[in-house]
Amino acid sequence: MSRRSVITGVGAVAPGGLGRDAFWDVLSSGRTATREISLFNASGFRSRVAAECDFDPASAGLTAQERRRMDRAAQFAVVAAREALADSGLDLSAHDPSRVGVSLGSAVGCTMGLEEEYAVLSNDGRDWLVDHTYGVPHLYGYMVPSTLAAEVAWEAGAEGPVALISTGCTSGLDAVGHGVQLIEEGTADIVIVGATDAPLSPITSACFDAIKATTPNNDDAEHASRPFDARRDGFVLGEGSAVMVIEEAGAARRRGASVYAEILGFAGRSNAHHMTGLKPDGREMAEAIRVALDRARLDPADIDYINAHGSGTQQNDRHETAAFKRSLGSRAHQVPVSSIKSMIGHSLGAIGSLEVAACALALRHQVVPPTANLAVPDPACDLDYVPNEAREHRMGRVLSVGSGFGGFQSAMVLGEFQVGKEAA
Repeated sequence: MSRRSVITGVGAVAPGGLGRDAFWDVLSSGRTATREISLFNASGFRSRVAAECDFDPASAGLTAQERRRMDRAAQFAVVAAREALADSGLDLSAHDPSRVGVSLGSAVGCTMGLEEEYAVLSNDGRDWLVDHTYGVPHLYGYMVPSTLAAEVAWEAGAEGPVALISTGCTSGLDAVGHGVQLIEEGTADIVIVGATDAPLSPITSACFDAIKATTPNNDDAEHASRPFDARRDGFVLGEGSAVMVIEEAGAARRRGASVYAEILGFAGRSNAHHMTGLKPDGREMAEAIRVALDRARLDPADIDYINAHGSGTQQNDRHETAAFKRSLGSRAHQVPVSSIKSMIGHSLGAIGSLEVAACALALRHQVVPPTANLAVPDPACDLDYVPNEAREHRMGRVLSVGSGFGGFQSAMVLGEFQVGKEAA
């Protein structure tokens, strides 16, 4: 029997509150954490709303040296990793460090640190030739996204495989999937997985303004993220991190670990079509779902909840709805579907890991998070999107999907851990 992977620790830095419990409180209450941007002066931008984290690095336990060295995205990841490790109950000093790995995702790396340093070096863009001597000592680290994974590895003392996965908005899902593969193939016994992004900066906002992907609904920030609603007009940028500890199932059982969920299957596909465009039939996402189900040895009828990508763009929501119908058949009309981006925005590479964490918590609490702000259903999106209020619902297995610029499509199946089936 192949080696199985289970989630034994969850940590989160998310809009609406710091930590795993605050994250779940936002989701289960249907509370939105979207507001006017405060991290920079956004007055000149088309979209001026975001889902920001109320994050104070000192209060979160980071030292003065850590705060100076790390970009905001790295700070998120390290704080989330500390919570996940504490939650898991693992004593990593008792484990071979070469059997502990890290798989972290990020779409845009150290964006905030890079932009802040460029502003300093160039006198706010005035000087074409910049003076590098004004840069902070850690500027090179901001240029290399792998430093995010390295920071988590240093925190955990992980000497096994360490990787930074960057596949756009599916980075968080893909990083978790990569960690599962490390356990399945026997390369590692424990992998710290997840993703982080802190993209709320002028350069990111300008990029999404240019392609009109983000919402211009600046007068009603609380309700600006409206996946599957007929009035939706673009997504709301967010930030955050979710980090989880996954272990080989047999070892987790033997040490008496509390298990959130087992990761049953994962698959990724590409549409090889367009940087931002999606084919309306959802074929590539449907194929990723089909393969993930096959690897989990499940049928569509076995899925009890779908955590949708649900970005809130016209194109994505219809594409995704088509993919669910194509891959799940009649089951698509019977299973509840929801998008947590309606509450915490779209944190690019980090959101996939936040959605996996949400699935693990949903399984633990047997509660489906709602799709907030869904008041006027789009006739083309005709599934059960759990509008506005969380729903108690018996769940054994759940599906989480992601879609990213570049044509990336990913799907992951999680389920309740069944003791006795793990490999010896």
